[in-house]
Parts: sequence; structure tokens; C-alpha cells
Amino acid sequence: MTDSAASAAPGTSLGYLVRFETKPECAEEFGALLSGAALELARAEEGTTVWFPLRLGPTSFGVFDAFPDEAARQVHLHGRIADLLRAEGPRLLAQSVKVQPVDVLAAKLP
Repeated sequence: MTDSAASAAPGTSLGYLVRFETKPECAEEFGALLSGAALELARAEEGTTVWFPLRLGPTSFGVFDAFPDEAARQVHLHGRIADLLRAEGPRLLAQSVKVQPVDVLAAKLP
């Protein structure tokens, strides 16, 4: 474990910060997709320790998720949620998805 991840909760040293911009008429449907089908898929991913879908504005959404290691992060990146978003994205999104890998510096979890 690196010094920067030393105070992260177990299983949360690496993550992704993902941003989505939807078409205005698709915002509610995309929010429901994140809080429904995508959430269920995230719950089933063994290596995904936290997964938070976020609404950032009327048509702006995000997801923050965390993983114990790079292998789990890569499994998630190429997993069933990504497949779902690739299938539905062209219809719902106004622009390409922005995926930013992040290092988690610290975490407070129950």
C-alpha cells in the first residue's frame, strides 16, 4: 500500500470518478438506470467495494467507485455496468463519458 492510500478504508485505495452528460429529455431515464439496473450490477461485483451514483445537475451525473487493487478496478471497467452503459449511452448521453482513474487518499465508511 502506498503512503497516499495508507488512510483509505480497506478495499478503497483506487477508484474512478466518472462524469456523464445526458440529453435533456433523457435525464430522468438515465438517473433511473444508475439507481436501478446499474446499482444492482455494482452490488454483484465482488471487487467493487463502494459505488455511488450522483446527480450533479439537471443533465449531469457522476459515479464514484472504489476498489482494493488495480485488478478489481480493471474488471469493473470492462464489466457488466460498462456493457450496460455502452449499450444505452448512445441513446441517452449528449457527449462521451469522462472516466478519470483516482487514488483514494482517505475514507470514512461505517
